[in-house]
Amino acid sequence: MKPAPPSGPTDPAPPAGMAVPAFVSAIEAAIPGSVTQVSYYVGDWAVIVPADKLLEVARFLRDSRETAFDFCSDVTASDWPPRPQRFDVVYCLYSTKHHHRIRLKVRAADGEAVPSVSGIWPAANWLEREVYDLFGVNITGHPDRRRILMPEDWQGFPQRKDYPLEGPGELLMENPLDWLRLKQAREESEIE
Repeated sequence: MKPAPPSGPTDPAPPAGMAVPAFVSAIEAAIPGSVTQVSYYVGDWAVIVPADKLLEVARFLRDSRETAFDFCSDVTASDWPPRPQRFDVVYCLYSTKHHHRIRLKVRAADGEAVPSVSGIWPAANWLEREVYDLFGVNITGHPDRRRILMPEDWQGFPQRKDYPLEGPGELLMENPLDWLRLKQAREESEIE
């Protein structure tokens, strides 16, 4: 019997007796209903917010004195196909003023809109393009949403867990140079 695929990370709650930091409590106080879960894992705090509250929470985290998360160091995603909201889009934030970190996480179904935070943290621009390019997450309101690593005509999104290991091509070729030669031959035949 084949084991079932994992349903996603557990996002563990903080250990009993551990105080939730003020910058996490401030989000819940300022924007009621914006935090669906608070998690603590490997020394970092994470808050999970709905996609429709993302921009409001992001602006608060950047602009509030008690949070002052002025640096978006990374935007990434993970894919959990068995879940209805299969993608976790993760924003890693840092406060240069207070020297604390937080992970802001949004869950999204395939095709569900996740608003761009590049207007809040310009550093997120290329990172969101990468999430779109490799996972196919529907980042909306982005100033330049197009592929960044894969060719424009690439089929599919290679970081999805259901993406075929051999790639999207018609022929399975183990040597990448053979694939490039075949592609170049096709392009040359179209030019003539």
